[in-house]
Amino acid sequence: MFSRRHSTRLVVFSLLMAASATALAGLFSVTPVRIFMTPRDRAVAITLTNEGDADVALQADIHAWTQSSQGEDQLALTEDMILSPPIIKLAPRARQVVRLALLRAPDASRQLTYRLIVREVPEATLPKDNTMEVPIALALSMPVFITPPAARHGVNCEVLRSGPGLQALCSNSGTAYAQVREISLKRNDAVVARFQGGQYLLPGTRRPMALTAEQPVAAGDAQMTVVFDDGKSQAFNVRLP
Repeated sequence: MFSRRHSTRLVVFSLLMAASATALAGLFSVTPVRIFMTPRDRAVAITLTNEGDADVALQADIHAWTQSSQGEDQLALTEDMILSPPIIKLAPRARQVVRLALLRAPDASRQLTYRLIVREVPEATLPKDNTMEVPIALALSMPVFITPPAARHGVNCEVLRSGPGLQALCSNSGTAYAQVREISLKRNDAVVARFQGGQYLLPGTRRPMALTAEQPVAAGDAQMTVVFDDGKSQAFNVRLP
């Protein structure tokens, strides 16, 4: 496993929402952006690439990923999984395939969720004036999903008024994650408010998502369509307060 000592270096996290097949951070990349496994998979291959012209050293931590009941991400270091080899140093333009392995028994009833965070390990330098400079370490965070065949998300949404604006409050009562990519609120087939983003809903959580509207939306009945990361959608009849 990688060292779990607390780093004093400044770390900038790039929390990705799977917008592309390869994640980039500074001068290194990771493929794939999101890691999907089944309970039968004991390990999965991940490719690390040095995109720069100098050597790069990388380290990673694996976190169990949960969310509070309000949808706030919570990460806790775990030994459920291991990345091999544990230390990666890449020459310029080089790439290396590593393996992410599950050590614990899979859960047949629900999806297991983790975050693999790969970060650059720069060296502190001592400039001419003898003051210490600490370079910024860039990092990438990849979600890891271990999904049994029967696991499904169960999303339900309603609309709340938040000050002058509107919020879609969505909950997930299922056994697998849902990622909301887009929400449209319609009246008479015309979109009156919209959300665009990439919000994860892990099982048992709910979170509000702000809806943007070009003009105030009056109270009354409306139709809400939620589009997920797999391209599927779900429709709800809602009443605006």
